Amino acid sequence: MGIRESHTFSAWKWLGFVSAVWVQTISGNNYTFSNYSDAIKTLMNLTQLQLNNLSVAKDVGKAFGLLAGLASDRLPTPVILLIGAIEGLIGYGAQWLVVSQKIQPLPYWQMCIFMCLGGNSTTWMNTAVLVTCIRNFRRNRGPVSGILKGYVGLSTAIFTDLCSALFSDDPARFLVMLAVIPFAVCLVAILFLREIPQSTSVAAEKEEARYFAIFNIVAVVVAVYLLTYDLIGSTNQVFSLVFAVILLILLASPLAVPIYAFVKSWRLVGFEADMERQQPLLKEETMSPPSETKEIITEVAAAASADDATVLVEKTKPVIGEEHTIMEAMQTWDFWVMFISFLCGVGTGMAVINNMAQIGLALGHADVSIFISLTSIWGFFGRIISGSVSEYFLKKAGTPRPLWNAASQILMAVGLLLMALALPGCLYIGSIVVGMCYGVRLAVTVPVASELFGLKYYGLLYNILILNLPIGSFLFSGLLAGYLYDAQATPTPGGGNTCVGAHCYGLVFIIMAMASLIGFGLDVLLAIRTKNIYTKIFNSRKPKKSLAASNGQ
Repeated sequence: MGIRESHTFSAWKWLGFVSAVWVQTISGNNYTFSNYSDAIKTLMNLTQLQLNNLSVAKDVGKAFGLLAGLASDRLPTPVILLIGAIEGLIGYGAQWLVVSQKIQPLPYWQMCIFMCLGGNSTTWMNTAVLVTCIRNFRRNRGPVSGILKGYVGLSTAIFTDLCSALFSDDPARFLVMLAVIPFAVCLVAILFLREIPQSTSVAAEKEEARYFAIFNIVAVVVAVYLLTYDLIGSTNQVFSLVFAVILLILLASPLAVPIYAFVKSWRLVGFEADMERQQPLLKEETMSPPSETKEIITEVAAAASADDATVLVEKTKPVIGEEHTIMEAMQTWDFWVMFISFLCGVGTGMAVINNMAQIGLALGHADVSIFISLTSIWGFFGRIISGSVSEYFLKKAGTPRPLWNAASQILMAVGLLLMALALPGCLYIGSIVVGMCYGVRLAVTVPVASELFGLKYYGLLYNILILNLPIGSFLFSGLLAGYLYDAQATPTPGGGNTCVGAHCYGLVFIIMAMASLIGFGLDVLLAIRTKNIYTKIFNSRKPKKSLAASNGQ
């Protein structure tokens, strides 16, 4: 591969990553239910249990993400993105028709179907983005996961703040955004997101580290900008319009990385031409003696034969850290420890996110948009910090990634207990803590799964883990929160109900805190069981660093 060709591939890879960031920026629409749930509850005269089950139907859509996982190894990335875009347009478009009262409220079962379609749409988007980018940046899985999942975390805040700034929190217009904007962004990403041939050079790895630092900085600036807007707040139309324009510019700014990479590749045209003129001389100088070449070939053939023999012996039972089929992964204890600990983390987080509107009203807050944004923004910080920090300590000390999940579970339990006490300001602190810990869990588990079970079947493996979102939503939100809330609630005219006071969700928070502690224990167990794997990953990078140092002398 020529120098210019190599850099051109690199530029296209970064352009694909930018489009992936944009897709993730709009694929957090599943976390926005609280923005329009009250409108649906009022229009359809639902109880809290019925409303929560609608939310569960939305999350059940993620269970059908298994289809996206199976398709990821059989269909090209653009087709997977297109399926997700069309599903989202239909699912959220139907909800908009109901909330805007363009049509009569649909039967409950039909609303469940459209909720499910909207929820499933993001699994196709996330699968296309994560599988492609993890494969394109195999040596930086932590930062890739942190950045992409971080923008998913910001997605809710971006949609919420844009709707607040431009449409005064109108739930009907909010649903128009959820239907149309993801569809348009996915159509753009179809043009650029695809797998790119890898470069394994030390220089390429250092370049990736520099560029990821830029993406991290931009993402943090976007998060701080959104947080500042939430804290300041404004009803001034001009101010809101300026906010929206600056936000869009910030979201477009990562384009500077692939543009720079393209310019860099064009500058190398002349350099490559000079290299080609010197090629005969270089070949003579670098050619190995025949005897040496023959010896190398013999050694490689012997090593290959040994590897083949090992594969034949051990093919039926790969060890952790090697490529696993889905059935092989599911036959290990480590998979189920990771699966259940993931359930404890994301299930409790989803319950708080889905019920934020009612939690806020129960604790005396008429406007809950600030809490929804805080959960989203701090979810971003949890994702992006944990991705980069876990990668740093893995490279520096071989620290097992599951330890970061364990730390997040302890903090989650503290946040839930604070909300159970219903102290003044507890919902502000609780929103921040739950958002951050939920973000850590999502960002860290993505690379953990690939490191323990390989990348070959990663698309399907990822979507099996994501089954925890609908399962957790059903257990903690649909059953636990729904039943306990209705048991405390007072019926309202028309068939709904309402509840005000700390008792509405107090027991729910305590039970979820206990579940978080169970998750903590499982994460510690997984860290102990996989310590050898992370030690091997750490040691495998030592020779490369030593070689790079010696070459520089």
